[in-house]
Amino acid sequence: MGMDLLHSLNPAQRDAVSATPGPLLVVAGPGSGKTRVLTHRIAYLIREMGVSPWHIMAVTFTNKAAREMEHRIEQLLDGRPQGLHMGTFHAICARLLRREVDNLTHYQRDFVIFDTADQLQVVKTALAELRLDDKKFPPAKMLNGISTAKNDLITPATYQATNYIGEITRRVYEYYQLALQTNNAMDFDDLLMQTVLLFDERPDVLQKYQHRYHHILVDEFQDTNATQYRLLRQLAGDDNSIFAVGDSDQSIYKWRGADYRNVQNFYRDYPTARTILLEQNYRSTQVILDAAMGVIRRNADHMPKKLFTERKGGAKLIVREAYNESDEANAVIDTIQDMMLQGYSGNACAVMYRTNAQSRALEEAFIGAGMPYRLVGATQFYQRREVKDVIAYLRVVHNPRDAVSLGRVLNVPTRGIGQATQQQFYLWAAGLGLQPAEALVRLAGDGDLQHPFTGRAYNALHTFGGQLTNWIALSEHVAVGDLLDAILRDTRYQAHLDDGTDEGVDRWENVMELRGVAGSDESLSLSDFLQQVALVAETDNLDNAAQATTLLTLHAAKGLEFPIVFLTGLEEGLLPHSRSMDSEDELAEERRLFYVGMTRAKDRLYLSHVFRRSTWGDSSVAVPSRFLNDIPEELLEGGGAGQRRRQSIDRASTWSDTRPRTGLERRPAGSQPSGGTAPSTPRPTTPAFSWDADRRLPKPNPAPEPRRERPATTRFKTGQKVRHTKFGVGTVIESKISGADEEVTVAFPGIGIKRLAAGFAGLEIIG
Repeated sequence: MGMDLLHSLNPAQRDAVSATPGPLLVVAGPGSGKTRVLTHRIAYLIREMGVSPWHIMAVTFTNKAAREMEHRIEQLLDGRPQGLHMGTFHAICARLLRREVDNLTHYQRDFVIFDTADQLQVVKTALAELRLDDKKFPPAKMLNGISTAKNDLITPATYQATNYIGEITRRVYEYYQLALQTNNAMDFDDLLMQTVLLFDERPDVLQKYQHRYHHILVDEFQDTNATQYRLLRQLAGDDNSIFAVGDSDQSIYKWRGADYRNVQNFYRDYPTARTILLEQNYRSTQVILDAAMGVIRRNADHMPKKLFTERKGGAKLIVREAYNESDEANAVIDTIQDMMLQGYSGNACAVMYRTNAQSRALEEAFIGAGMPYRLVGATQFYQRREVKDVIAYLRVVHNPRDAVSLGRVLNVPTRGIGQATQQQFYLWAAGLGLQPAEALVRLAGDGDLQHPFTGRAYNALHTFGGQLTNWIALSEHVAVGDLLDAILRDTRYQAHLDDGTDEGVDRWENVMELRGVAGSDESLSLSDFLQQVALVAETDNLDNAAQATTLLTLHAAKGLEFPIVFLTGLEEGLLPHSRSMDSEDELAEERRLFYVGMTRAKDRLYLSHVFRRSTWGDSSVAVPSRFLNDIPEELLEGGGAGQRRRQSIDRASTWSDTRPRTGLERRPAGSQPSGGTAPSTPRPTTPAFSWDADRRLPKPNPAPEPRRERPATTRFKTGQKVRHTKFGVGTVIESKISGADEEVTVAFPGIGIKRLAAGFAGLEIIG
């Protein structure tokens, strides 16, 4: 019987599955069969070691993974093992707490679990009760602070504030937790924290579960947070067997509390623990694996291992530069079509990117080519709430009779027009025989108009009507991008979206992506722009057919695999993201994210970056990602990634405007360039790049430099902190002498990569 479970495994897998009980860490490289090892281990414990399923707990991170493992175990054992406890951390803890509710102080057995919407409502109520401004203290940011505290096992009573925002968070946390208890409710963080606290306070209860669970197995161990790790330690105790499977090189969820250092903690807490490396890969070619290892070994916390496969050799990686994001997307389309002619199906391909906003150019390219695609882990770009809101504003300006669009944004962002006021307003507008937007304009412009509104309601309606009137007038003589700037500025829409969380930043980036589309063609009328958007938004472009290509973020790609993978937007500020520039830990996580993306590919891997990327409506030069330099050149078609990066940086300076530029800086939404509209940089007549042809962008003759004395050496050094009057504090990526000036490349968190002429930028060195 034993051979039935072991004969299909490789030596390392077999060693892990048949290991004697005790602490064991299985370091499972990508594509090494970790799920196979976990399921075979459980089956082996039951069939070969005679362990009762009742004494086994298996912890996963998703319900889908739990179901898949249960199915595989049933097949291995020819039936479902009765008593096996398998599920997510939250599901296991919820079941345990209901069983032990009599030992909980503040809860009854029928406690409910609040979702995110419920939680936010409690926080909003807390802010109101505490008389705190929810614009100054965004509910989502407050909730994120509370969640972080719970993940670190910090209760309201033990919360130590170290600054003003911390003190506010503590007060809100106190109110929030009391409200949950009053409603006999827990949030998802409570499920874990309350279980750990129960075990701390009641050793007898903990001992009961230690006696039950002799074998504890956990998947994706590198993604555990402090509370989850503490829970595993409690249950395992000193005598039980803990079987942890993970890979610190694939830890990419720090933003939601995951701590890869738990792998290091495992060795600290279990000094006798064995380690088994799963290094044989069943997914990728050796070329892809060697390229990925070249990248990840640059991380200081990397656990040395050598991934190998029976798929020796393989196609070299292809790194190409496109002119802009549209050409990059079209090149992806062309290559997929070529691959389909070679026998691959459309669903063999996946296109990956760092941020959701990057999907816009790709979606439009697929739609334009009439090719099916499916978007994983995100809403289609033009269906995202914030994008639909902004488009609704434009529609009302274009057509004040559009009551549906006005209804969407009448109180978004909140401007004091609540439900009661809205009902009263709609009845009043109907009595005048006007559509709501028309009535707003009349209210703002006619001081003698009879109306039922008083106080705050009148002021809010009058102000919004005045803004709408101004936008309508503005739309007659400015480009769509400038009109959008005015709307975003007047509504303070960025403050509405950017609540201090990563999600808020991503949503604002989506709006800025739309701003870039609006500003891409200044000759386009508002009517034409809205028609163009509508045609994209209403196209049924999701297809479940076999030919549909997958579009997804790198975070969503974890656990997936595809024969052909395209990693796009490989530029400083995107990957690594600008928000990571100030932290070595954050940069290391960005490198792990790139590594995860690379190791999703089975047969072919395409890497792309652009010469210019449009952000905030402006086009600026882009610097190829530093991670490309880490790929051994012999694994690249044509080689020379480092040289190409250098050439790309050099070419960027020669392709700048012929005048000295402070205009490499990105204009904030709503701002206007002084002295009229600056001419856009002309686009060279270069076709979209080809993955298979070694095309290079032509290098024009450099423009004449102003006659100034050439600096003897660079003043700015890589890694320095500098302050810019508009962009704030940033980190110097690179600096060099260019002509008669020093050219400084700076990463500004939340803004992006900027290339600045030191003589004009006024940079201040601060560290």
